Order: sequence, then C-alpha cells, then structure tokens
Amino acid sequence: MKILSSLFSPAGKNARLSIVIYHRVLPNPDPLVGGGDVNSFEKQLGYLTRNFNVLPLYEGIRQLRQGTLPSRAVSITFDDGYADNAEIALPILQKYNVSATFFIASGFLDGGRMWNDTVIESVRQAQGEELDLDEINLGTHAIASLEQRREALFKLIDILKYLPHEIRQLQVEEIRTRIAANLPDDLMMTSDQVRQLHNAGMEIGGHTVTHPILSKVNNTIALTEIANGKETLEGIIGAPVRLFAYPNGKPGKDYCADHVEMVKQIGFEAAVSTAWGAAKGYDDVFQLPRFTPWDKSEFFYVLRMAQNTLNRIEVV
Repeated sequence: MKILSSLFSPAGKNARLSIVIYHRVLPNPDPLVGGGDVNSFEKQLGYLTRNFNVLPLYEGIRQLRQGTLPSRAVSITFDDGYADNAEIALPILQKYNVSATFFIASGFLDGGRMWNDTVIESVRQAQGEELDLDEINLGTHAIASLEQRREALFKLIDILKYLPHEIRQLQVEEIRTRIAANLPDDLMMTSDQVRQLHNAGMEIGGHTVTHPILSKVNNTIALTEIANGKETLEGIIGAPVRLFAYPNGKPGKDYCADHVEMVKQIGFEAAVSTAWGAAKGYDDVFQLPRFTPWDKSEFFYVLRMAQNTLNRIEVV
C-alpha cells in the first residue's frame, strides 16, 4: 500500500501534503451523534503511521514550500479544543510518537461550551416523544426513537448554523431553557490542558474566540475574533501561535478573501480550511485543504487518502 500512496504523493517538488482533521475522541461511540471514539482513532492512527510519513503540520508546510517534502506526507489536526483531545488523544499520539496541531477556540476554555454542544446535550435530554419548538420558529420534531432524535438534532443544527450570531445564541438558549437541560461544563479544555499539549510538543493553533462563521459577522468582529484568539492562546502557552483554522472552513461560504488577508495581517504563517484535497507546493499556504477518510479497513482508508490527492483544491 505504500507503493500505491507513493504514486499519488511522491517526494520533492511534486510532493503533496495531506492534512487530516479530527474533532473529538470519545471513550465510547456516541449513539446520538456518532463521531470518532478511542478505538477508531487508534486504528486510524495505525493506518497513518504504517502507510504515511507523519509530520508536524508546521514542519510539513515548511518542507512543502521548500520542495523537500517526503513522499506520502501527512499531518494531523484537531479543531475546537475539546478536553478529550488532551485526556484521550494525547496519550495515543505519544504512544505512536507523532505530533498533531490543535486549533482551539479560546473563548470556550475553562468551563465554556460551544453552541452546537448545547443543542446536542439538550436534545439528548429532551423528554417525551415530541420536541415542540414551534413558538420559536424551529418546528416540531418527533424524538420517540433514537433515529428520530438524531434526525431532529441534525435538522436543528442545520437551521441554526447559518443564522446571524446573536439570533443563533438566543435560539440556542431558548432550546436549552425549554428542555430544562442539565448541561456539562467540562467538554472543552482547561488552560492547563492547553499548556499540557504545548509542553508535550504539540502545536497550538488559533481558531478565533467564539467560533463564528466569519462570513456571517462584520469585518470588525471577524478581525477581533481572529486576533484575540491568537493573543489569548499565546498568553497561555508563552509561545507564538503560528497557524490558524477557519471556523467551519468552507471556502467562499464560511470565509472569504477578506478573512484570508486578516489572518496574514495578524501574523499567522499559514492557515487551513475544510475543503478536500492535498496541498501542493504552489498552493496558497493560507488556504490549505484538509480531509479524513472514514473507511474501516486499512486498504480502503489508504485508497481514499490516495484518491483525495487528486481533488481540486477550493480557494477564495
């Protein structure tokens, strides 16, 4: 399989850098939302270390620019700043002797919670067979079965995601209040856990303060979010924060050219999106693509990684 992946990702000037993206690593699979658990994460890390050359992202970008990247180059990233990244993912990364970059939304550290997690945990706790949110213009949803509850959850997140920031926050709070959910305050990292990752040799990257979709806020707010997130994280780790991840990350939809210029102006050295593809030496280092295969078998996982190197990269 190394031969296969080398054909699609050779070394040197024609090399490609694949960047995989994770969010959470749970102790057990979540029946409501799915997502990665510790067993699947460790299995995928095994696939990566056996078939690819895993590099720290900053080093991978440096070599990509210089034309010295090895074949089958890949870097690992995590978004948002969940506590399980430090508690569960870090020991596994250390076991396999690889580094990752953690893009952290600084405003949720030390007891905060992202809006989507408020919705997830509220819907998880909702009682009865129906969730009536008609009074707040979010409809009525059947939740009698797990499948219905999951469908209701994803519908609500899809509706809420692209609402203006202030309206979304009000709606999310209304959902929480109506369900009277008892919500966790330990989903996100503490400042000490950020320092733990940094001291373990992991890269800490910026991801704004409160994770707004940048295209949905004005430029003053966007600039403040990007800059203040960087400043806060640098204060925590006592070192430069050099890399940035656009929240949600779809080029032209979640961020635009103005935001790319802001990231450069504030002093980041590179940035990543969530567009699929693998980066080439001539690509914009402020819009690097990311992708994670979902295949359970090693052969198909590696094959999908190889195929992804052929995807055309989206930029703004």
